[in-house]
Amino acid sequence: MSVIRLPRDAAAPARRADHRPGAPVLVQQASTAKARGMDLHIRQLSKRYRDVAALDAVDLDIASGELVALLGPSGSGKTTLLRVIAGLLHADRGQVLFGDRDATGLSLRERNVGFVFQHYALFRHMTVAENIAFGLRSRPRARRPDKATIARRVDELLGLIQLAELGQRYPEQLSGGQRQRVALARALAIDPTVLLLDEPFGALDAKVRVDLRRWLRRLHEQTGQTTLFVTHDQEEALELADRVVVLREGRIEQVGTPDEIYSAPASEYVFDFIGRASVVDGRVEAGRFLADGGFALDADDVADGPARLYARPHDLAVAPPGEGWPARVVAAQRLADRLTLELDLPEQARPVEVDFAATPDVETPAVGRMIAIRPLRYRVYAQDAADR
Repeated sequence: MSVIRLPRDAAAPARRADHRPGAPVLVQQASTAKARGMDLHIRQLSKRYRDVAALDAVDLDIASGELVALLGPSGSGKTTLLRVIAGLLHADRGQVLFGDRDATGLSLRERNVGFVFQHYALFRHMTVAENIAFGLRSRPRARRPDKATIARRVDELLGLIQLAELGQRYPEQLSGGQRQRVALARALAIDPTVLLLDEPFGALDAKVRVDLRRWLRRLHEQTGQTTLFVTHDQEEALELADRVVVLREGRIEQVGTPDEIYSAPASEYVFDFIGRASVVDGRVEAGRFLADGGFALDADDVADGPARLYARPHDLAVAPPGEGWPARVVAAQRLADRLTLELDLPEQARPVEVDFAATPDVETPAVGRMIAIRPLRYRVYAQDAADR
């Protein structure tokens, strides 16, 4: 169990660029585009590799037109889930439904999904236009559009991905970001039931990643395509997605909006995985969290016993003596308009980090100096023997 506290005079923090890492840098707006995709429903999906559960009874609902991120470390099951939805892997049990249609037994072609790989997977011997047209030209004759219709669709998509003048170039003549745009256009050409992206920006450098994911968000606003993408990049997930699905060892740990995932994590794992966390070990007694130093905090929803307090570094503040936990400065770093302190608290195994605005009148404390700190916003989790 856990409790989250805000001071009476403080509001929930806005989504700011200084929430690093993992902070959204763009304000999300509701899509005004007409949804072109379908609802996607995952029911009790399970998949094992020998003795390892890659997916363990996963349930998930994605609404038509949503952009959803699957976020987690390597081995969490995110890519396996994406590939089972696509039909590239078969689940041991469970269902995949597109709207009301059970797609569990359908082939990749029958599911009509758009799939984008990390390394583009473009045909090197085909031009950009030919790559985009490939899915349409490969359809059975009875369902294949005529040449004029395919040409119009390719021109439309070249304009959509802002590469209208490059249709006759070959993939090797494009930059990495341009190749990934072409891969996205090829996936969209078939008007897929859902668009699935597997680490779509993983092969690109940092600057291109930032530019391309902002472009993808705008593209999604235009198309309204139901989209599910895999990433291990917290900032990418929080910036792009309408909702984020955090996975751990084949199970869903939390599903929520970027604000919910960042500001109200459902578990210690999510709090520690998303962004930076400062941790204080203590115990709860009669609804109060206590740690060495004599400073107590409300924790009335947590059972008595060993507990752990989590706070973001920017949600910790320097306090007057006696109004916070005593702490010794181990390191201090001033960078631009931020001051970061690394502190040792009595009887704590790990140092605590505090991060706050460094205005010209804020003094940088010397290493070894004793100060006091208190959390403005925090979450307390009860600990059992397995957690300690």
